[in-house]
Amino acid sequence: MEILGTQLSITPNSSMKLDFVGQWVWLARRFPKPFSRVRTFSSEIKQCDGGVSMVQGASRGIGLEFVKQLLEKSNKNHVVATCRNPSEATGLLELKNKFAERLDIQRLDLTADSTIEETAKSVKHKYGYLNLLINASGILSIPNVLQPETTLNKVNRASLHLAYEVNTVGPILVIKHMWPLLKAGGGTGTERDFAIVANISARVGSIGDNRLGGWHSYRASKTALNQLTKNASVEFAHKKDPIICILLHPGTVDTDLSKPFQRNVPKDKLFTKEFSVQKLLSIIDSAKRSDNGKFFAWDGQEIPW
Repeated sequence: MEILGTQLSITPNSSMKLDFVGQWVWLARRFPKPFSRVRTFSSEIKQCDGGVSMVQGASRGIGLEFVKQLLEKSNKNHVVATCRNPSEATGLLELKNKFAERLDIQRLDLTADSTIEETAKSVKHKYGYLNLLINASGILSIPNVLQPETTLNKVNRASLHLAYEVNTVGPILVIKHMWPLLKAGGGTGTERDFAIVANISARVGSIGDNRLGGWHSYRASKTALNQLTKNASVEFAHKKDPIICILLHPGTVDTDLSKPFQRNVPKDKLFTKEFSVQKLLSIIDSAKRSDNGKFFAWDGQEIPW
């Protein structure tokens, strides 16, 4: 059974520094409209003919593989890769050596709003727009800090806050601050006429598919991410912004996130990063406006809410 979804992007040494403020985001806020100026700026950047993508949570696992495949699929694509500690992201640094002109590495900590805002400013200054935003970070377990709860008796406030902070609050704030850039970009430099927000969710976030229970913090945080992403998709449609939002379940992927839980996963259901990301990019590349607000599994099948 496919139960796991996203890549661990937080370490035991850093997890206790989180500020569990639990702020909620009102996506109905209307942004001011300085974007005609942004479009003029972006049109001057000829080297971005292949579009500009941003992968949040790109230091390892699925996120890192997204960066690699996006860069390799076209010699025109530009990618902004974000993570908490760029100097320690050896995989990203290796890609930077190979794709120096087309890979931009930025520091972004989901628990620090200022780093999200600074990344948005940097992207605006360098590119002027975005065509694709992939929120790939996520947290399931941290030794001696967070473990999936097999029973309600093991649920505690700290675990709930931590899961929500990283899996729900952080990604939606990233969308909030990248919204103007996605609106300015639309399908510029791509074969689409709209930008895409792709949030990596998990099948366990589906209420309709929940038959086993447990995993309270992780499951609920993904359910909340699904709802907030759906809200954003509705707002973008109402405002006629050239943006769609989709949610993606990558299957159970052989990453740091899933390693403690792979024992009972059949071999044919444990995917490599390469396979999973290839499937997810295929869904992204073939997305239509009518897919706005939908939740897809790695094989393209729609998942019930």
